[in-house]
Parts: sequence; C-alpha cells; structure tokens
Amino acid sequence: MKPEFETPTVTADQVEQIARNLHHDPFTILGPHQVAIGRKKSWVVRAWIPDAQRVEICLPRSTTSAPMNSVFNEHFFEAVMHDWQDLPMYQFHIIAHNGHERYVHDPYFFLPQITSEDLYLFGMGDHHKIYEKLGAHLMTVEGVSGVHFAVWAPNARNVSVLGDFNQWHGGKHQMRVLGHSGIWELFIPNIGEGEKYKFEIKDQKGNILLKADPYGFYHQVRPHSASIVCSIDRHQWNDDAWMERRKTTDILKEPVSVYEVHLGSWRRDPEDSGRFLSYRELAPQLAAYVREMGYSHVELLPIAEHPFDGSWGYQVTGFYAPTSRYGTPEDFQFFVDHLHQNNIGVIIDWVPAHFPKDAHGLARFDGSALYEHADPRKGEHQDWGTLIFNYSRNEVRNFLIANALFWLDKYHIDGLRVDAVASMLYLDYSRKSGEWIPNEFGGRENLGAIDFMKKVNELMFSYFPGILAIAEESTAWPGVSKPTYLGGLGFNLKWNMGWMNDFLTYFSKDPIHRKFHHNMITFALLYAFNENFMLVLSHDEVVHGKRSLLDKMPGDFWQKFANMRTLLGFMFGHPGKKLLFMGSEFGQWQEWRESQSLDWHLLQFDPHQKLQRLVKDLNLLYAAEPAMHKIDFEPDGFQWIDFMDADNSIVTFMRKTADPKETLIFLSNFTPVYRENYRIGVPFHCHYREILNTDSEIYWGSNKGNAGGMNSEEVKWHNQPYSMNLQVPPLATVIFKPEF
Repeated sequence: MKPEFETPTVTADQVEQIARNLHHDPFTILGPHQVAIGRKKSWVVRAWIPDAQRVEICLPRSTTSAPMNSVFNEHFFEAVMHDWQDLPMYQFHIIAHNGHERYVHDPYFFLPQITSEDLYLFGMGDHHKIYEKLGAHLMTVEGVSGVHFAVWAPNARNVSVLGDFNQWHGGKHQMRVLGHSGIWELFIPNIGEGEKYKFEIKDQKGNILLKADPYGFYHQVRPHSASIVCSIDRHQWNDDAWMERRKTTDILKEPVSVYEVHLGSWRRDPEDSGRFLSYRELAPQLAAYVREMGYSHVELLPIAEHPFDGSWGYQVTGFYAPTSRYGTPEDFQFFVDHLHQNNIGVIIDWVPAHFPKDAHGLARFDGSALYEHADPRKGEHQDWGTLIFNYSRNEVRNFLIANALFWLDKYHIDGLRVDAVASMLYLDYSRKSGEWIPNEFGGRENLGAIDFMKKVNELMFSYFPGILAIAEESTAWPGVSKPTYLGGLGFNLKWNMGWMNDFLTYFSKDPIHRKFHHNMITFALLYAFNENFMLVLSHDEVVHGKRSLLDKMPGDFWQKFANMRTLLGFMFGHPGKKLLFMGSEFGQWQEWRESQSLDWHLLQFDPHQKLQRLVKDLNLLYAAEPAMHKIDFEPDGFQWIDFMDADNSIVTFMRKTADPKETLIFLSNFTPVYRENYRIGVPFHCHYREILNTDSEIYWGSNKGNAGGMNSEEVKWHNQPYSMNLQVPPLATVIFKPEF
C-alpha cells in the first residue's frame, strides 16, 4: 500500500472543527472518502486520534501497512490510498505517546445502524421497540464486533461517547446526527460488555453536559452514575407455562392478593453489616415466603435505577435499567423467572409522572427542556422538586410508551402499577391560582397525559394479554379502569384511595366512638362498582409519622391485635382485589424504614406469629372461595344483610356467585363487646359452618364463637327468609358458609 501525502485533502478549518469537537457530522470529514486527485478518484482515510504519536493503516490478513500523515494538527491523520480500487476493511495501528500500541477498526468506516423507518416511527411517537435502537447495543457489523450507541438530543451542538475505552476524552468518539431526527449515533468497534460510558453533550451555548444513557440497560451503583454496556438477551427463561397461562386468564375474575415489597428492606444479611441481598439471593427466599403465605403476586416498589435510596425508587434516572443495588439485569430476570416458576406474579411500580433534576439524568438533557416542559407552571412539581414529562411531544411519549412495553417484554413483568396518576391528569394538581396554565380549551385537564395513558394501556393489553395495569389515582376521575373504547383511561384496576382513608380513619378511633362514624366503614359500597377497585394498605400508610398499621389500632396490647385481625377479615370480605404492604402481615410495630430490614425477630412472639397465620389463612380462603374473588366488580357479587347497626358497630353482608352453594356470610364486630343472641338474616335454611373466626385462639383471640357453626331458624330477619341467633365475638370478623 502506497499512500500519497503531497496535498492535504481537508482544510485547516475542518481539522480545527474536529479538534475542538464542534462538528455536528464528523463523518463528513473522518473515515474513508473518495476524492479526486487530478483525473483520478482515490480513497482517502482520515482519523482524529488525540493520544497517537504515529498511525498506520493495516489490512486484514496482510503484513503490509501504510503510515498516515499528520495535517494541520499533530493528532489529525490522513492517507490517500491510490492503489485501493474498492474500499477494504482496514484497521489502525496506533502507537501512543506512552509507547503503547493497539490495533482498532475505524468507527467512521461504518454506515448508520438506524433505518429511515426507525427515524420516522420515533418521530411519530410510534416506535414500540425503540429501546432496541437507542441506547448501547452489542452488535457485529460487517464481521466486526463492537457497541452501537445512539441518543436523542435534537438541540445539541454536538455529542460524543465517553468511556474507559477512550479515557473519557470527548474528542475521540464524536457522533453524527441523522438528518433532522435529533438522533446521534456511532458504532464503536472492538469494545464490549461491561464498558462504562456516558454521553458528552455540548449545548448551543457551548456548555458541556455529561449524561447517563436514557435508554441504558444497566447503570453504576450510586453515587456513581455512568451507564454500563450490557446484554439483556442472554437469560434462558423457564416460565413458558406461566406466560402461556397468563394469556388466557381473565385476571379480574381470579384471586389477586398482592404482597407489596421494597426489596432493599424486606430482608437484609444480618451477618454482613445488613448489606442488601441480591436478586438471586432474594428470589428463593421471597418466593418461598410468598408462596407459603398464599399471595398471588408481589408488587415491587420502583425497581428502575434511582440515585437516592430515600426516594424509595420514585425518582427515576434509569427508566430502562433495574437498579444495580441488587445485581445485574440478568439477575433481575432470574428473580422474575423464579417467582413465575413458583406461580407468583410480579408487578412493578412505574413512574411516568415525573423525574428528578440530577445532573446526569433527563433534566435539561441537551441544554434545553427536552423531556420536560420549559415553563415551570407545566414542567415542575413544586411539592416534590421534580420535573414533569412533556406528554404531547412525540419522542417523549415514545420514550415512556416503549418503556412500559419494555418491562413486559424483556423482563416478563405481569403488571404495572402507575404511580401518581392524579398528578398527570390535572394541570392544576397541587397548584394555586396563577401557578398553572389551562389547556387549549381553557380546562384543567392535561390532554397530552390523558392521550398518553390511553395509548399505553391499549398497547400493553394488545401486546401482552392477561397483564394488570393499575392506577394509583386519588380523585373521582370517571372511568379510570374502563376500556378506552368506552371512554375510559384503559386501566383494568384502580387503587381505592377513598376506601383506604375512610377505613384507616375509622379503625384509628376508639371503639366507643365508632358508632358515630359508622358510615366510614360502609360508604365505599356506594361507589364500589363504579371502577374495578383494588383495596390497598400500602407503604404510604406506614411512614412519615403515620405509624405502622398495628400501632394505628386503639386500645391495649390485646385490642390492638384484635382490631388488626378484624380489619384484615373485613378487608378480605369487601369487594375488590387486595394489597398489603410487607411487615403488616405479622404486625410490625415500627414505621417502615427503607434503610433496614423488617423486624422479623417479632415472629418469635405468639401475637405476631398468630397474626401472620391469620393472613395466610385469609389468603388461602380467598383463593379457595369463588365468592370472595370471582365477582368483585359487579353488584351481583355483594349484598348487605345489615349495614344499619351503628349502635353496636356491627355490619353483616354476603359475598356471592351464581352458585348459591358458594355464598359466604360475613359479620364484623368493631367493638370489644361480646354479644350473645345476636340475630342476623340468612338466605337459606341449613347449617352454616364457621369457616374462619379472627377471634379464634389460633390467631391469639379470646376464642369466642359458635362452636364451629350454627343452624338457621325459620325466623324472617333483615329482609331474609331465615336467620341465625349468633354469639358475636369481640373485635372480630367471622365468616360462615352454608352447608346444604
């Protein structure tokens, strides 16, 4: 190979642009180009290698090489190759100033790996697998292995990839922008998995921003914030049976009892300074516990990467990465897979409502308000100190829609519980007059967010039938859990925040005063069938001075546990799917703290151990009895017997299916008074077996009851043709089943 150096084929200004990292498309200068020298077209190869003292061009399977010449700058090299007819795959032999030698392929040799169709769909907001294009992807191009990087930064002056592989030097791997898409891309050969990287983004004012990859699959453990090149397609899934069954299951007619878990504080390693357990350590322990307790699902507080432990995961910087606190992405796939193999569904909290202002995150990503609104009246949550997504921008909507689909696709997640939906729906959420901007019709509804939620729900159910889409929505917005074709938002469940507030307020009152607040325990049935509700006693209710569930209960030590047992029995009888936060099942005394393990040592004491047994028995009964779960969202599945007995603070009701043999009778006594000869109406003339009594001694109760059951009498009562004369235990929920 004979290079020619007589005339530089670039100008000093072009070299200066590359040297100062000012060019929006370095491919027009660097890499191979055909140039006319005299009457002949020849190939010229140019390279910008800041640490190089000398550079040679080498061809594969050839012992010959050709030196490159420095032009206008000691680190800008070029060689005109007159004897090349076609463009061969070449390498650079680089001799650095420190004497180190390396052979690398030229990143500016390779064509773009993102197609015009990709750009079109992303620009329209409809690229449902954009996570397979943007971010960092291991790939082989023209026989050369490396990593393809792509990032959306439409208002950047220029963008580079930084990493250990280039000594975090912004000039070594300058990216090109693809047309008017705002997407910058570069294939870097000869690097692989495990490389740490960031994007160096220069804004229009020349300020340099160092950003983690918005589509990065793996990030460093805080306080470090670089992204890490990682494959997420290596895990061999073993949950085919679960996934196939899920497709054909009508989940709304199934028992859904959810154990809400914060992985970092569910259990830690007591022998190693309380360190986090890894995903692989947690999987068998959590699966065994949840299966033993009879829960159908776990719901994980946000698992996506977040820099601050105290946010519990609700301030996300890595939307496409399971947090590295507990291991790698493949470790998390193992975790989900293991739970599925134990017939346990996995729901994750998803946070599309806002994101934090951390410098390495999405905030002012390319120097402009890119993911957020520029006007703080639309773009900032004053209460939380976070930024609000611009749901009306196609590329931002695409980022979020694809993110929802990503967790269901790559991690086999069974449902998303969407956090803070109310804050997304209303432009004036937690804002005073003058602090918000109306929509184009003068209203307070966030039309972009509404459209986004409908779209993401439609797509999730289209691609992944059988999953759960759960809204944490605290207002009376109509149709949250109704299909979009009926004018709803398209979720299939909604957290019942009103029930939760009334329920806990009622139970926090001394029983002697409860008769004055009887409507708080019955009011939810006036609207119970307007939405598909999930009854929740969540993490939010056991923090910030609210006290643990057990400690909210009034009375002495025994009454606190009795109240808690009554509460749980009533909750499982009430229409709606169920959720209980970890620790509540065995009576954690202290408020939840994300920085340490649950107080598992309490289980050495009878009251806690027996409360845990009650939750297990309620879960098993809930799953076994169709009346407790099959018709949760229609009036036909529920009937009051008596909700008027405020003086005694007792309610009685039926849960039903189309089969009378599956009917269950519930009685809850919310006072510590033992009542004899208490008559309730019943629909059938038969023996009613007492299938659960929260006052049983096996649950640390006083063991009052009806000797296992009661025969009905031909005495009309409560608009029923028959009745039973019961002994009502104190602070208890009792369940009866007819035996024909």
